[in-house]
Amino acid sequence: MALEHAILVSLLEQPGSGYELARRFDRSIGYFWTATHQQIYRVLSRMEGDGRLDVREVPQRTRPDKKEYSVTAAGRAALSAWLHEPIQADTVRHELAVKIRGAAFDDPAALIREVERHHRTHADRLTHYLAGELRDFTGPQAPAPDPSDAGRELQHVVLRGGIAYERMQLAWLEDVLTTLHRLASP
Repeated sequence: MALEHAILVSLLEQPGSGYELARRFDRSIGYFWTATHQQIYRVLSRMEGDGRLDVREVPQRTRPDKKEYSVTAAGRAALSAWLHEPIQADTVRHELAVKIRGAAFDDPAALIREVERHHRTHADRLTHYLAGELRDFTGPQAPAPDPSDAGRELQHVVLRGGIAYERMQLAWLEDVLTTLHRLASP
């Protein structure tokens, strides 16, 4: 997947400025596809030049005018073409897994703090996802479900996938910690 596709999806969900888009990446899309603010601005400029995005100046009272990006018909066509392409390979590059295997040739106890750090990171992300689900989809303040709102339904199913993934990661990391502690005991 190219950054362009993640940007197209985000801007189809809601047009916005480069800054707003970067914040969305920091809050939600970034859990699935990361990009720096500089990368986002560079790709926005290229996509505007390619005719995939429209830009309009939005006047602001206390700040300089901002550029608001929206997707053109050419952008929608590019996204549609990409959606119909098969995914080439679902590869996983997991440095921690390689380190865990490598611990057999060193001191397994040396990895305990690193695995605990990963566990905290995944626990924090799960907490964030669950709070977002409660706020946006399942809680008393969430909008009523609308089965005809495909965008909302698909956002929720991706969020549920993220929740399941974080739960799986936490279970695995707890298994790793149990194993490392057992191996570290004399």
